[in-house]
Amino acid sequence: MSYERLVRPVLFRLGGGDAEAVHERTLRWLARVPSRRSAYSPPGARRTVFGIDFPNAVGLAAGMDKDGRALRAWPRLGFGFVEVGTVTRHPQPGNERPRLFRFPGQKAIVNRMGFNNAGAAALAARLAALGPLPVPLGISLGKSKVTPLTGAVEDYVSSFRALYEHGAYFAVNVSSPNTPGLRELQDKAHLSALLGALRAENPAGRPVLVKVAPDLTDAALGELLDVCLSHGVAGLIATNTTIERPGVATAEAGGLSGRPLAPRALQVVRFVAKESGLPVVGVGGITTRDDVTRMLDAGASLVQLYTGLIYHGPRLVRQAVQATRGSA
Repeated sequence: MSYERLVRPVLFRLGGGDAEAVHERTLRWLARVPSRRSAYSPPGARRTVFGIDFPNAVGLAAGMDKDGRALRAWPRLGFGFVEVGTVTRHPQPGNERPRLFRFPGQKAIVNRMGFNNAGAAALAARLAALGPLPVPLGISLGKSKVTPLTGAVEDYVSSFRALYEHGAYFAVNVSSPNTPGLRELQDKAHLSALLGALRAENPAGRPVLVKVAPDLTDAALGELLDVCLSHGVAGLIATNTTIERPGVATAEAGGLSGRPLAPRALQVVRFVAKESGLPVVGVGGITTRDDVTRMLDAGASLVQLYTGLIYHGPRLVRQAVQATRGSA
């Protein structure tokens, strides 16, 4: 509770309340945290999913540490795996600021970051210098804003090649609402071409996951799952942020995450787990231990945190791990 009562109020006032300024300052501080040789793995927490051994089932979602600047810190906080990115082939600044907005009353965030990152080559160099982590590393891949949809496949493949030796698994992000046209890659023809190209560039059989939007209809999700199954996708990440605004009164554009997303995220996890039979990483609205239990009951094999970590701090990570013990 010390984080919520003492630390969070101070953090939220830094930079005049600018959420992105606080995020940057926190990453700089975490980047100085010493490495941890072993992962947090209490009895009953370890599990194997899509062929990867996870010391526990709670991961850091993509978006928190796009460029892998604080990778030594996340295992110390208790995470059993970390997903960096979303990274693009070309370095890009993202959308204009301000682009990150907190809604504390609803435990929610709206962001329109736009895949701001230093690019795939820079991330590959950082990971090579850092060396192995005590937990599996996932890498989320996205399309560069300057790349038209007609060049999207080569854009993803280029990043995949550059980062291939560093990722335990790769997440194909075709569902962010903050890059124009990106969600069109979820349709059957585009997604089939993309997954086919990645499969051809995957000699070691690294697990490839697809991250889906919570705003797709069941029919659209079903079509997406058919494509994933036909191309040997190892699993799904459900869900990305939503363009809907359940319970949050704001005109700010971007993707909504946090507690208001939880009901829809659970629906999507339940649907894709049942219809595909694939392992699912459940993410969206996890702010309590009970939320983790509900995700697992809906069919998730692993879970990820982002917004809940911002509002509840590291204590939530350990609570989430405790909720997963013995649930495999």
